[in-house]
Amino acid sequence: MENVRHPSGRLNQAEVESAREQHGENKLPAQQPSPWWVHLWVCYRNPFNILLTILGAISYATEDLFAAGVIALMVAISTLLNFIQEARSTKAADALKAMVSNTATVLRVINDKGENGWLEIPIDQLVPGDIIKLAAGDMIPADLRILQARDLFVAQASLTGESLPVEKAATTRQPEHSNPLECDTLCFMGTTVVSGTAQAMVIATGANTWFGQLAGRVSEQESEPNAFQQGISRVSMLLIRFMLVMAPVVLLINGYTKGDWWEAALFALSVAVGLTPEMLPMIVTSTLARGAVKLSKQKVIVKHLDAIQNFGAMDILCTDKTGTLTQDKIVLENHTDISGKTSERVLHSAWLNSHYQTGLKNLLDTAVLEGTDEESARSLASRWQKIDEIPFDFERRRMSVVVAENTEHHQLVCKGALQEILNVCSQVRHNGEIVPLDDIMLRKIKRVTDTLNRQGLRVVAVATKYLPAREGDYQRADESDLILEGYIAFLDPPKETTAPALKALKASGITVKILTGDSELVAAKVCHEVGLDAGEVVIGSDIETLSDDELANLAQRTTLFARLTPMHKERIVTLLKREGHVVGFMGDGINDAPALRAADIGISVDGAVDIAREAADIILLEKA
Repeated sequence: MENVRHPSGRLNQAEVESAREQHGENKLPAQQPSPWWVHLWVCYRNPFNILLTILGAISYATEDLFAAGVIALMVAISTLLNFIQEARSTKAADALKAMVSNTATVLRVINDKGENGWLEIPIDQLVPGDIIKLAAGDMIPADLRILQARDLFVAQASLTGESLPVEKAATTRQPEHSNPLECDTLCFMGTTVVSGTAQAMVIATGANTWFGQLAGRVSEQESEPNAFQQGISRVSMLLIRFMLVMAPVVLLINGYTKGDWWEAALFALSVAVGLTPEMLPMIVTSTLARGAVKLSKQKVIVKHLDAIQNFGAMDILCTDKTGTLTQDKIVLENHTDISGKTSERVLHSAWLNSHYQTGLKNLLDTAVLEGTDEESARSLASRWQKIDEIPFDFERRRMSVVVAENTEHHQLVCKGALQEILNVCSQVRHNGEIVPLDDIMLRKIKRVTDTLNRQGLRVVAVATKYLPAREGDYQRADESDLILEGYIAFLDPPKETTAPALKALKASGITVKILTGDSELVAAKVCHEVGLDAGEVVIGSDIETLSDDELANLAQRTTLFARLTPMHKERIVTLLKREGHVVGFMGDGINDAPALRAADIGISVDGAVDIAREAADIILLEKA
């Protein structure tokens, strides 16, 4: 931050050029595509092909042109099949790159008089110190510090795994957070504005952003031999060792018994060629290529042919939660009174609040509106008229609308964070009666809301207040002496296909492990709903203190890992591989990229971020 502070809050052209020279362009580090001849060499250089090439050269030297020609043909067909199929898959994967907004609105000095104005510029021209505008739907173009915000909510699921949008503001409410990703005054490249508006200062660009550092790590990762390649190498070395033993034995026995050492050498060479399965590379490659073509018809892109065999040999599948097991969509899970009983009154009050507020509706408002049946919605809209509203703000963390069913009374409906609602309530509705909010009621409220939280639900409180009809605007001071009606609770639900898929994987002998950046309560709730026994949950902070051996043992017997960083996921996958497992990883977020690259088989989807698709071996074109 020291390097990006600017007294005027705007940059002139000279300052922009100086910052760009110091920090570079706002572009992510990426792995450069290899030239075609390098890719051809990679397709060729397996032990079988090299062995066959040596034998072919010897056959040619001994004037056995037919054998040399057959061997050369087998090697060429195997290499070209692999090269052509992977080139097609790479081209298809490149075509999936999302078209995202590539401009940002920035405050700059626009003339020699020092006047400033808002300019639309390409995002790669942003530099630290720039001030930019944000609005709903914008992708965050760099790492930012919020200067001003109004109802700003940011979706960070691709970076942290959190299923719900995160509230951001200019002043932090939680200064104790040491993890930058949990800081409510910072936004990070690659995340998206869900609702609200803001002005923010760029504090890091390109490779210096959180996303950029992760992308750099992925692009620098060297690709290790996967389980299939290791298996081919072991078989090749076994055949080579057997050949190195048998060929000299045949040479010596034949030479001593017949006395014709040249003929003995040719015979030993024939034995060596006979021991080598010349057709195997072509058969393996053609079979895998045929599988890739069949999968492409099922809308699956196979970027590397070896991935097909690894997919079949996989015995552990590690998967992210948000958007993979779940729908990546917030829905209204339940609506209850203060005792935890389902209450239509609470739902209808929440609907009035969400329907009549004029601010930008967030995902929770949308879930309330979609969670109310059409008949009830029509009835409420016809009976109740809007009088006024008190907008949401970050300090209060609640918003109110004032509605009227008749001309004599107004009703204030308030919705917001539980503690903030309790701060302005003096009564509760309990079993249909209005009673004081005393210690007994507070304990009851805490017990019910704690139960909801343990189920992984996000709880929002709903309160009301009846007022005499009056003229004029309503103010924050009117949010007092409210009646707590109950709670609405939200969840990112699992997909309908998740439970059957997990059963099929189990029947195939594949163990599924959940590696998520979301909270352990939310993750455990999802596991329970899809029939996966989570058992004891391990969280990221526990992993930090474990040695590799301790974590390897723990990883093999644990199903659910929560609050993980990208490096935690990568470490778990790597250690499972070290223990002899063939490990797959399925994910679509920025935070999944290192684990996708580390796994024997990385699986992503076409809606994933670019870095995840580039790290994957298989891309699913349909996200079931």
